[in-house]
Amino acid sequence: MSRLNLAQVAQRLTRKVWLDPVSRSKLYSQLTVTTMSLRFRLPALVILAAAPAFCADWNARLAEKYLDSRQKEWAAWPNAVVSGVVCVSCHSGLPYLVARPALRQSLGEKSGPTLYEDLLVEGTRATVFRTDAKELFGGLKGRLIDQVYAAVSVVSAVVIAMEDAPRGKLSPEGEKAFERMWSIQVKEGPDQGAWQWSDYNLDPWETKDSVAYGAALGALAIGLAPGDYQARPEIRRNVAALTAYLRAEQPNTALHNRLFLLWASSKLRDLLPNSDKQAILAELGRKQGTDGGWALEAMGPWPKHDAAPASVGSNSYLTALATFTMEQAGVKASDPVLSRALAWLRTHQDPGGYWAAESMNHKHDSGTIPEKFMSDAATAYATAALLAAGDEGIERTASNPKPRN
Repeated sequence: MSRLNLAQVAQRLTRKVWLDPVSRSKLYSQLTVTTMSLRFRLPALVILAAAPAFCADWNARLAEKYLDSRQKEWAAWPNAVVSGVVCVSCHSGLPYLVARPALRQSLGEKSGPTLYEDLLVEGTRATVFRTDAKELFGGLKGRLIDQVYAAVSVVSAVVIAMEDAPRGKLSPEGEKAFERMWSIQVKEGPDQGAWQWSDYNLDPWETKDSVAYGAALGALAIGLAPGDYQARPEIRRNVAALTAYLRAEQPNTALHNRLFLLWASSKLRDLLPNSDKQAILAELGRKQGTDGGWALEAMGPWPKHDAAPASVGSNSYLTALATFTMEQAGVKASDPVLSRALAWLRTHQDPGGYWAAESMNHKHDSGTIPEKFMSDAATAYATAALLAAGDEGIERTASNPKPRN
């Protein structure tokens, strides 16, 4: 099998030459070879040195360059393709797919999805027909195999639901993604109605307490699915079990997880009563810092991680996520809490294009890919939040030095 170069991959992706699962799988096997070799074939990523001051106002073009460069780096990292395709991670891939379409529209790009969006989306489509957890994640052992498989199944449903939504109908891959997700829904025990979830003891997405986060993502997928998928009679019992789990678990889980629940409730009808939605929003208001952001401890409770870097002041990831989910819940930009949060985001973008955030678990070595996982999530949600508020930032160029909005 000959190796595709990057131009050929981009051309085939742009033309969407995935006519059936078999041909998609064959092409993606070539695509993976190319992806794994990107670090040798593409120019080295230039990491901009952090400046001591933040930007006076945010710059969408800088955010775009940062997010795209990070996805290029992610796609070339062997750890990101252990299943044979590029992983849609909770820290980088999923937030990127949320923010990138809005960035493209804001910046007036006419070329369609980026190569990195296609790598993530088409890779997800290619794997929904693979239902052998051990075959997908042969390097894992014990319960982790089923946990990771369940997490990937839920995230895949979210990704394909987002992608299919503008078309108004679930694709065959979308149907399969939900079929696979429902087949492994927990049927009994304290987590009945949810899904097993990856437990690497890594906050905020992969701990034993992240089952509620994963269940909220499952609810989000159902609500995003086109064609009023959520009203199908054949999934009524599944949705009821999921709803019961999330309502019962809500008082026991971190506010971080309840933000995803709030987002999901804006898409899935009757997931939460309005009083519960308002209670989450009221708690956000009470815990907002005087500077407009949210500190790490405000979004817990979190277990102690002795090796974690000290967290002081407002946290970029949590502030961005809170701002974005408030908007998804229908809060207007004129609301005082949301207005202060947006002001915080506007003034905390690093000159390198990102919103800086550190690991909640341990310090990563400088220059490594994991070092900026939290910044990836912070930057994507901050960008999505600002654009959702109608704030397109500024373009710092000689021809267009003024705000674009």
